[in-house]
Amino acid sequence: MVLAFAAYPGVYALLVNSGLSAEVVALLPRIETLVVVLFFALFAMSFDFISGYTGYLSFGHAAFYGTGAYLVALAANGKIPLLGPETPFMLLLVLAGVAAAALALAIGSVSFRLSGVYFAMITLGFSQVLYVFVRDWDFVSSAPRDGVAVTGTFEGFRIGVPGVDGLSVAIGQLTGDSIEGLFGFINLSPTEVSFYAIGAVVLVCYLAMQRLVHSPFGRTLIAIRENEERARAIGYNTYAYKLGAFVVSGFFAGIAGALFVGFRRSVTPESGFYFLVAGDALLVSIIGGFGTLAGPLYGELFDATVREFLSKVGGGGGLLPYLRANVGDATLATEIYNGLTVAEAIDTFLNGHAALYVGLLFVLFVLYVPNGLLGTARDRMGGTLAKAVPRRLRRWFDG
Repeated sequence: MVLAFAAYPGVYALLVNSGLSAEVVALLPRIETLVVVLFFALFAMSFDFISGYTGYLSFGHAAFYGTGAYLVALAANGKIPLLGPETPFMLLLVLAGVAAAALALAIGSVSFRLSGVYFAMITLGFSQVLYVFVRDWDFVSSAPRDGVAVTGTFEGFRIGVPGVDGLSVAIGQLTGDSIEGLFGFINLSPTEVSFYAIGAVVLVCYLAMQRLVHSPFGRTLIAIRENEERARAIGYNTYAYKLGAFVVSGFFAGIAGALFVGFRRSVTPESGFYFLVAGDALLVSIIGGFGTLAGPLYGELFDATVREFLSKVGGGGGLLPYLRANVGDATLATEIYNGLTVAEAIDTFLNGHAALYVGLLFVLFVLYVPNGLLGTARDRMGGTLAKAVPRRLRRWFDG
């Protein structure tokens, strides 16, 4: 999967310049979309780390995402003591994670005294309190309801070795670095540079969470998910393990929020602290595979691709512009039923209805693919893909 993501920008560029350019632009997600997929997938993975491996649904997980996002934006604007626009972004990433982890410790120490739906509701309550507070807090900006934009610096946030320009790159669509002549023939746009830089951070965070999942700590979390009473009966302090997992998940959610602001350079209460942000993480976790850690990445990729395919109303790709450009005028003017033409049907049933179709797909996933994309693939392959695919390839070559 890492190799597929790494090769995607080059393959996409080749296909766009081929004879299938119209179909490619309509069907495949843009590089900018994949950047969003990466940092939101990291947030969804952090959600899955606590909810998928302990069974405790954190409906207020957006609080940690928003904390990381606002910390970077405020620090870049010089509104946090000892931190300013000159603070290395790599340091801000760590501080965003630490701040979110500290908040998770405070919220979790209270919330884990409850279980089931009561835990989900109290975390949701904490998140909504923070959402209302930030929305009305004049300190963040002159119009806090509209969010905060990075105005303290016009330079892009740099990912890499702090202070060494040759070993770091700036991210962002307008402020990011471009690379020309890499290895003598590779040229990368600012969006593509951001894609690889953010992807490297997400990969490191994923590997860290994966290591924790396969450690004795992670095995204990799974035991708690399967039967918390039995885990407690054999001597485990389940409260401490759940709280530890909550803090870890908060840390990586904070980093995801920091990457969001690093690329977008702005954040609003709705895009940071609102409970539907956690709802989106839940949706992509279920689509990708709950309790798989990597599944949310597949779920977010699927969700973003479907939304982009169905929601485009202007140029740049999607089903609607493709039909308008490639279906003949005579066909578009053809009447289907009771005065409804093909063009009107396309606008009526496609334009702006991406969320409707994603919702229908979500229902179908819950009914017919309850283990999600990755979970179902693992079931079919008889184990994790990293182990099952090489084993099957060996059998195929030996046979």
